[in-house]
Amino acid sequence: MRYRWPADTPFTRRVLTVEQDACALCQRALHVCDHRFHRIFTLEGPVEIVAKLARCPDPACPAHHRTLRPLAEAQLTLPWWLIGWDVFCWLGHRRFARHWSVPQLQAELRDSYRIPLSDDALTFYLRRYQAMVAARHQDAALLAEAYREAESLVLTIDGLQPEKGHETLYVVRELRGKRVWFAQALLSSAADEVRALVAKARQWAKQLGKPVALWMSDKQGAFVKAVAAEFPRVPHRYCQNHFLRDVAKPVLEADSRAKVQMRKKVRGLRAIEQEVLAQQRPAAEGPAAPPAADVVLDYCAAVRGILNDDQGGPLTPPGLRMAEALAEVRGSLQRNLEAQKGGAPRGS
Repeated sequence: MRYRWPADTPFTRRVLTVEQDACALCQRALHVCDHRFHRIFTLEGPVEIVAKLARCPDPACPAHHRTLRPLAEAQLTLPWWLIGWDVFCWLGHRRFARHWSVPQLQAELRDSYRIPLSDDALTFYLRRYQAMVAARHQDAALLAEAYREAESLVLTIDGLQPEKGHETLYVVRELRGKRVWFAQALLSSAADEVRALVAKARQWAKQLGKPVALWMSDKQGAFVKAVAAEFPRVPHRYCQNHFLRDVAKPVLEADSRAKVQMRKKVRGLRAIEQEVLAQQRPAAEGPAAPPAADVVLDYCAAVRGILNDDQGGPLTPPGLRMAEALAEVRGSLQRNLEAQKGGAPRGS
């Protein structure tokens, strides 16, 4: 990737030479024909790689027109990359193991290592990292080693749609090894396209030499037909998560209606906040604002957070949590009122 290096950048130079000394065909000593310069960022600072290119000096040799480069260059970085393997692994680990965002990665590289990478450059390297990890997970030798002790396989297939209108990503996973086998984006959920994915899973299982004990899915029609066709004697079970969601659907619908009614009942937060803020403006020019105003604003913020909380599943319906949280706020308000009444001086 193109980058304009500042003129005063201090580089550490690494000179690399071709590992072999003689031509593989005519055995004549190789001749250095050119130099290639490659500047990269590393965690230890900028590095300038000087790769000495060599070729056979005999024009009559068939290998004369073949230029050889040092293989050690690939151990430091890849062609046209701006970063070394250490930065590349640093990015991948923090993005996918620690779930750092791109702005976090960008800021940490800039502040701690003085590596100024743009958003698109970071995205480019992260995509390459994903591709390499996926290729490694699909390596036949590594896969066989991972399942060497496994007696059987449990496979699952599911469709993930990042945004409405986009292609659905169908993922095939093996549950006992907790590995994603492969994924493919499909334009439609037609039975023939889904069956191709299930057939690929059958080939993988055959390659491993392991029997498939069970398939799990959300029992879409295309999944049922594909598994029945490619694995005729393998049980196909309903995913527990999808089963629980379907069973709890009436409960979640009732929970949603209850949330609507609670939101209708709890009104006027904005009016209360505006009134308190209006009282605080004149006070800002004179004495300090009363602490009671801050307490009111904190209560309003807490209630607004409760009303906007929509997270939860069948076992923890958001409406039920909303009701419990609002009851706690009401109890807190009641305790404060009782304390105020009991603590007020007589005759006041």
